[in-house]
Amino acid sequence: MAINIGYLTANRTSAGDEVYTPYYAVEPLLEFLPKDKVIWCPFDEVWSAYYNCLTEKGYKVVRSSLSEGRDFFKYEPDNWDILVSNPPFSKKDEVLKRAFSFEKPFALLLPVNSIQGKKRYKIFRNQIQLLAFDARVDYHTRKNMECTTKGNHFGSAYFCRDLLPTKLELRQLNKYDRPLQPPAGGDEKWE
Repeated sequence: MAINIGYLTANRTSAGDEVYTPYYAVEPLLEFLPKDKVIWCPFDEVWSAYYNCLTEKGYKVVRSSLSEGRDFFKYEPDNWDILVSNPPFSKKDEVLKRAFSFEKPFALLLPVNSIQGKKRYKIFRNQIQLLAFDARVDYHTRKNMECTTKGNHFGSAYFCRDLLPTKLELRQLNKYDRPLQPPAGGDEKWE
């Protein structure tokens, strides 16, 4: 049996959190998001696929990011209905706990193996829903914003609350590359 070298050598630290969702991974979520609700994207810059895809499709979106001093664990917009984003994987327990504390619908893109864990079991309290895919999501990285990095070592799914019609929804990913457009200069995050 072959060894999954990608999994064994993966960066599982907070430095490994710098992966960005491609547009094609946002699209399966659209069928479950009502257009009359305000979507909060709490980990997103103006160039993120979530912010751009949702606004292009006519959703009202409020976004925030740590680079603007809006820490998800301390900040909450005045008006929002559904939380949607790809949070830092290294903080998934804390993010899920806070997301549940709002008592509002959410969809968070996380590694599929996030379903396991004693802390998360207590957080989920039989309220978790999954939107899973037929393939693994290939993410953009800071070094590769033009196209996604192929060969991801983990599967991803949306962990949702009060959003899906059933506990488990399965969808196909229509993989295509569309570059993310971070700022050309002046943003210290990209220097």
